[in-house]
Amino acid sequence: MELIQQIIDFILHIDVHLQGIISTYGVWTYAILFIIIFSETGLVVAPFLPGDSLLFAAGAFAATGSLDAVWLFVLLSIAAITGNIVNYSIGYYLGPNIMQKKNLRFINKDYLERTHKFYEKHGGKTMVIARFVPIIRTFAPFVAGIGFMKYGRFMFFNVVAGIAWVGIFVFGGYYFGNLPAVKNHFTLVIVAIIVISVLPAVFEFLRHRFQKNK
Repeated sequence: MELIQQIIDFILHIDVHLQGIISTYGVWTYAILFIIIFSETGLVVAPFLPGDSLLFAAGAFAATGSLDAVWLFVLLSIAAITGNIVNYSIGYYLGPNIMQKKNLRFINKDYLERTHKFYEKHGGKTMVIARFVPIIRTFAPFVAGIGFMKYGRFMFFNVVAGIAWVGIFVFGGYYFGNLPAVKNHFTLVIVAIIVISVLPAVFEFLRHRFQKNK
C-alpha cells in the first residue's frame, strides 16, 4: 500500500521529483528517464510507471535549460521503440508454447486465434492508439506478439507510434509546460493528461458493454 502511495505521489508531483533527480544525478538523468520509459513500455509487470506525465515534465524542464529537448526526443523515442520490441518478442516466443498446451487454465486458444486475426486486420491502428493510453500501451505489444502479428507490420507502426508519442509530449511540455497557468497548476495538468489519456479505453469499454447488453 505504501508503494502505491509513493507511486501516486511521484506521478502527481512529478515536477518536484524530476527536479530532485536532475539536481542529484545531472547528465545521468537521461539514463534514468530512458530506463523508466523502456520499462513502462517493455516490461509487462511495469504498467504503473509514469509515461505521458514524465515526458511532459521532462519537456518542461528542457525549456528551462535543465535538459536538452532534442536529446530527450531521440533517446526516449529509442527507449519507447525498443521497449515495445522486447515486449513483443516475449509475447511472440511465449505464443508457440502456449498454443502447444492442451489445457490452459487462464488462456483460451480460441481467443489467441481471434487475437491473431484482429491484429492482422486492425493491428496498426491498435498499436498507434494503444501507445497513447496508459497501462494498455504496456500490454498491447505483448498481446501483438502472442497473436503473432507480422513483425514487419508491427515494427512500422511501433516506430511511428513511438516517435509520435514521445514527440507530442516532450515538445508539448517544452512549449507549454512553463506557461504561468500550467506551471502554477502542474499537478492539475498532470491529472488532466492522465484522464484524457484513459478516456479512449473507458469509452471503448462502455461501448462494448452497451452493445453486449443490447
